[in-house]
Amino acid sequence: MKNIIRNITLVGMTTAALFVTSCTFEEVVDPNGPSVDGVQSEASIGQLNELVVGVESSARNGIAIETTASGTMARELYLFDADPRNTGDLLGKNGIGLDNNSFYSTAQWNGSYRCIKNANLLISAANNTSAITNGERNGYLGFAKTIIAYELIQMAKSYGQARVDVADEENLGPIVGEAEVLAAARNMLNEANNELNSGTFLFSLSAGFDGFDTAGTFSQFNRAVAAMAAVYAGDGPGALSALGGSHFNLNGDLSNGPKHLFAPGGNDALNGLFKLPSTSVEDQNNGDQIIVHDSWINDAEAGDLRVAAKSAPRPDPSASLDDLTGTHETRLYGSSTDFIDFIRNEELVLIYAEASILAGNLGNAENGLNVIRNAAGLANYSGDTSAAGLTNEMLNQRRYSLWCENHRMYDMRRYGRSGTLPIDRAGDQVFNQLPVPLAEEN
Repeated sequence: MKNIIRNITLVGMTTAALFVTSCTFEEVVDPNGPSVDGVQSEASIGQLNELVVGVESSARNGIAIETTASGTMARELYLFDADPRNTGDLLGKNGIGLDNNSFYSTAQWNGSYRCIKNANLLISAANNTSAITNGERNGYLGFAKTIIAYELIQMAKSYGQARVDVADEENLGPIVGEAEVLAAARNMLNEANNELNSGTFLFSLSAGFDGFDTAGTFSQFNRAVAAMAAVYAGDGPGALSALGGSHFNLNGDLSNGPKHLFAPGGNDALNGLFKLPSTSVEDQNNGDQIIVHDSWINDAEAGDLRVAAKSAPRPDPSASLDDLTGTHETRLYGSSTDFIDFIRNEELVLIYAEASILAGNLGNAENGLNVIRNAAGLANYSGDTSAAGLTNEMLNQRRYSLWCENHRMYDMRRYGRSGTLPIDRAGDQVFNQLPVPLAEEN
């Protein structure tokens, strides 16, 4: 049917003016947003720059649902709110299957393809205007293709498949498997990086890209995404090569990296993963809260600073919803305008460790894991230093460093460990990927 992608409207275009103000973009022309036809031929620089705003803005779409859905399926959290599907469908309650026409199956698909549509429009507009030089055109193309590849990787993680060829919405390509999606994303990232290396940015990005807001520095983000895609594809040497051009720094600030920004306002967006802290039992029982899975608390090493930094005890740890409970709730974000990382140095250090294992450089892998451990207040690793042992440690450090960031479900699936996840109610099931929406089935 393929109806979702064909019917997606350009979101981020009409909201760009407010996003500019609240997220520190520079002002652009046509604040009501250009029409599609108006930018297909001889787009002005101002129109191209507004398309850039739309791409970055729409890259935030679907993050919260994507993260809580995959986190629930991976038994790292529960979302306690008014929708029973969050504690029913996603956990396979009483043998129920996932619904391919529900919010958790459509939110990320819609969000990612809305962003991809905006990026494809930018590519078309940049290719069909004489208002810019070839170097400036390469800047627009390298930016857009990097974001498209990033979105495709997120689709591979959540759905295990995606539709790669969507530039012509009247002639969409087929839905293809994870390996093909990752290969296409890696090729696109390499193409984009070549363009960035010979390009220049005429446009401004939000403050979330401070330090990554020129063609040369944005290339570091491109190479970080390429390293991520490489380890997902099992290519350790390729990942290590890509890390060399990224913002990876074994001795640097682990928080460094591009970020999604959020702001209040009817035409902007808030961080949907922020939850107000429960201050009383009544508040707890009436609220909308992300509950930390007890196993994440119980399995943590003593003294791990990440536990206290990312969670806090609930006023009534025995309070349950749908026969589920947890002693702690989220403190991952401090406000509804806190940023969410695209990819920070902490993740890159973990990618370095994983890539080193895949490449047989076990000493380097252990060094990388010790950087993460030490930053969390833990002593150097003293366990099994074989490839298998270091892989276990790497996955464990990813579990704590990247909690509630849409990684755990995919990590378990790609390492064949979904079957090791706990079952908290009799009759529950473990799912490790979302269904493709009904309207997108081939």
